[in-house]
Amino acid sequence: MDNQLKQRTGFGYFFYGLEIAMMPKIRRFVLLPLLANIILVGGALFYLFAHLNGWIEQLMGQLPGFLAWLSYIIWPLLVLTILATFSYFFSTLANFIAAPFNGLLAEKVEERLTGKKVSDDGFMSVVKDIPRVLAREWRKLVYLLPKAIGLFILLLIPALGQTVGPILWFIFTAWMLAIQYCDYPFDNHKVSFNDMRHNLKQKQGKAYGFGILVSIFTTIPVLNLIVMPVAVCGATAMWVNEFRHQHDKIQ
Repeated sequence: MDNQLKQRTGFGYFFYGLEIAMMPKIRRFVLLPLLANIILVGGALFYLFAHLNGWIEQLMGQLPGFLAWLSYIIWPLLVLTILATFSYFFSTLANFIAAPFNGLLAEKVEERLTGKKVSDDGFMSVVKDIPRVLAREWRKLVYLLPKAIGLFILLLIPALGQTVGPILWFIFTAWMLAIQYCDYPFDNHKVSFNDMRHNLKQKQGKAYGFGILVSIFTTIPVLNLIVMPVAVCGATAMWVNEFRHQHDKIQ
């Protein structure tokens, strides 16, 4: 089987995305999503690190005295949770702005991997499709936001929030990021949002593995600036190898 079309683990698709993003015919389509991510996420992280210590001290102050012995465990969990939350929020904003270009990147990656045209339309069709693409981004937000708010409220509950909350938030962030990036190639083929979620649930191990690695890299300064295009490339490879054949039969 061709190396490009072999199945991988969720982790493997992320690292393969990095390899794809460096391909000569793909690099120019990486630039605009990369620029949007650098401006928004880079600026957000600068603000975050200026205030992180104060936020951590405030949250730790809510911990009951009898649980003080857990502080060495809870402190790093809170740091990771705040980093993940902040990074995910601004990554989502960057994805919203760069959505048309992420869709175009996913299209070019699929064409590179399969040798088949996804669309015969030119760049102007991307511009005309912006309202529909942004509506799809809004659909993702409607699905994810209530759940994110619920988990955020859980984080504010003394003791329970500081212990269970970070773990649940990390797991949920992995699922959110898998949906965020896998949706681009699915949407290029007009697969509905609900069908896309159903497909990912059929292969949850790979979806969560991919999302976990994206989540980890999203919290690492500097590396998180390149996560968006790499994740789009990796998610598109997952679509090609794991899901495309199902929808080819339908079409």
